[in-house]
Amino acid sequence: MGLFDKLRGELIDIIEWLDDTRNTLVWRFPRYQNEIKQGAQLIVRPGQLAVFVLNGKVGDIFEPGTHTLNTANLPILSTLAGWKFGFNSPFKSEVYFISTRQITDLKWGTPNPIMLRDPEFGPIRLRAFGTYALKAVEPKALLTELVGTDGVVEADEVTELLRSIINSAFADMIAEKQVAALDLAAHYREFGEELRKYVQEKIDDEYGLEIPQLFIVNISFPEAVEKALDTRTSMGVIGDMSKFQQYSFGEAIRESGAHGGGGEGLGMGMGIAMAGRMMSAPGIGFGGPTGGPPAPPPPPAWHVAVNGQTQGPYSPEQIQQGIQAGRISGKTLLWAPQLSGWMAAEQVPDWSPFFQRQVPPPPPMP
Repeated sequence: MGLFDKLRGELIDIIEWLDDTRNTLVWRFPRYQNEIKQGAQLIVRPGQLAVFVLNGKVGDIFEPGTHTLNTANLPILSTLAGWKFGFNSPFKSEVYFISTRQITDLKWGTPNPIMLRDPEFGPIRLRAFGTYALKAVEPKALLTELVGTDGVVEADEVTELLRSIINSAFADMIAEKQVAALDLAAHYREFGEELRKYVQEKIDDEYGLEIPQLFIVNISFPEAVEKALDTRTSMGVIGDMSKFQQYSFGEAIRESGAHGGGGEGLGMGMGIAMAGRMMSAPGIGFGGPTGGPPAPPPPPAWHVAVNGQTQGPYSPEQIQQGIQAGRISGKTLLWAPQLSGWMAAEQVPDWSPFFQRQVPPPPPMP
């Protein structure tokens, strides 16, 4: 072997990409003046593709394996460079490595609520978020439409575009399905697959990318709507409101007596009882008047002064129960619309009989 042949052997290059990231789509092999020697070894690892680009035109594409670069395995590049009889000197070409592995755990979500006309709640706003996976499948389209002259292309650089496509497709799909908001959770898997297919049609041919997986993780309501739903669910669980208010009033009296309270527990129990009585009155409920005969006028509303604060309004039955339980004494101040001002309970004609002492019987005759 001559000296020239020995030097040529020592100049053989190794072209490879040791990918130590999990979200890189495209990486350009760095070359000084883009010169590649004849007989260079090209190593393409599993999950990669190597693409030669000359003067902005995509040339030969190499699958995983070890390749020795010569005219035989660079037919497209030979045509572009005009190598009719092979080449014996370094040549200039860009080499791009493309990752064909799935890039997982990418996230999408609606930046603004989506307006929806729900058959049960009427106009309502929804938010949604989920995850998806991304994979490069068509090197030529990917290099032409997204890479350009960039040396490195990360998945983050295309996720903004993909999120916009996903959000737009999701809004169209939800409007088309017309599924009740409370039934959406039962269709997450079905809607996720339909959404994936729609997005795939948008990006397959144009960008050379594939969406192998797309999931809808959650569809949520605004906070105010969620609280209203929780209240509605609680009312459904309670059932008989009349029995519940009686139980709540009794519990409030018991708790107040156990802690020596002056009226806080009583006020809470009375409030709950009053709400229950109003809810159980004819023609009153969540839906408003039921269309039946009008309800009789409510009894006078009483207010109680406890520790310098006003509590109420309470019905006469609730005031009577409070007196009998000892929570309202004769000195407790009461007020009602028919009174001219605050009065002690023992001075109010309606309640004074409850505080009058019974005259004891006369002593027996000697």
